[in-house]
Amino acid sequence: MKKRTKTIIAVLAGTVILIGGIWLINESRYPNVPAFNDHFTRKFLNKDKKMDDGFYEFKSKTGQYTMWFPEEYRLIHENDEDYVVSGKMYERWVATYTKEHKKKHQINSISLKFSEGRDPGDESFSVESLMKNRFNVSEPKVIETSNTRIYYQSAYIYFKGAEKYVINDKSKHAPNTHVAYVTDKHSKKVIQLSFNSVGERSGNSEPITEEWFIKLCKSINFNKPNNGDLRG
Repeated sequence: MKKRTKTIIAVLAGTVILIGGIWLINESRYPNVPAFNDHFTRKFLNKDKKMDDGFYEFKSKTGQYTMWFPEEYRLIHENDEDYVVSGKMYERWVATYTKEHKKKHQINSISLKFSEGRDPGDESFSVESLMKNRFNVSEPKVIETSNTRIYYQSAYIYFKGAEKYVINDKSKHAPNTHVAYVTDKHSKKVIQLSFNSVGERSGNSEPITEEWFIKLCKSINFNKPNNGDLRG
């Protein structure tokens, strides 16, 4: 009986070691960065496509777009409201990165909302409403690529109680908020992308630059519709 018990224990121990070894091998296949260390976030990323220094390819669950995703960030997924997807028509997510240095915390977040079915005739109105609401300006900067049109603006935004203050003069304060409205020239697809930084900036942390944010916007690639998909 004792011999049988020892055999069972040995088999169980061997199984645990084997499973642990397989798990370690599987984990070693992924880059050792925060985005891939989070099991939910890694579902969206292509580990074999490091697009630029610090970015990996992000694939939307709608199948409608890809973009670059910074390796320090993780998608929030504490409840069903944090990540929302509706078929191929809608997706919304938020990714965050917390910078800590000498008890100071700076929380950086990227928010994205994808939708399909916009009325091209309402594009100017939608952009104006978005920028007025966020920055109190109605004419954002515009960049055009071969496939997209990017409207964007940035400023330093802070609150005193319920009162909102916007400093659009970059010579007075580095922006902590960047917003873009990215449209597909060949379909009714649109993405609203924003970056926000909250908290004190640590001594070894540089503010997100407009160049970094524009790089993120330009990385957005709206996928071409499948044959027979008249919505595209």
